[in-house]
Amino acid sequence: MISDGADYFNLRKLALTAIFAALGVVLSPLFFVVGPTKCYPFQHMINGLAGVLIGPWYAGLAALITGIIRNMLGTGTIFAFPGGIPGAITVGLIYKITKRDESAICEPIGTFIGALLSAYIVGPMAGKTMAPEIFIIAFLTSSIPGSLIGYIVLKIIKKTFKP
Repeated sequence: MISDGADYFNLRKLALTAIFAALGVVLSPLFFVVGPTKCYPFQHMINGLAGVLIGPWYAGLAALITGIIRNMLGTGTIFAFPGGIPGAITVGLIYKITKRDESAICEPIGTFIGALLSAYIVGPMAGKTMAPEIFIIAFLTSSIPGSLIGYIVLKIIKKTFKP
């Protein structure tokens, strides 16, 4: 039994985390390949939504769960982790500071950080080295439209479900 509002709020965030992770997996067939990476614009959309709606840590958890499931299903790559998690956390942190929905379009900032992590740490550890510019182009080509779609969807959600 839920004892107070704080428990309910955490349960709500946990449920939304699961929904965002499930959406990331369900939308997995929609990707394009650049080198050793698979680019998922809808993951960046989800990161923008999750960062604003459930905060940085739950959004990062949703991206982590999505990456794990994609890799287990063979539809993802090791780059799902640095490609998704930093963007979700970045959006959540910027939203915490600004309280503005436009935070969703800041997802490419975190994805840029993920591209650098991929180029300098994850790629070499996985035996897949490429120039940092390739990772940056690939990740931002996916992240920029994805975050814009996420912002539009966020505005629709907030307009539709106004209390």
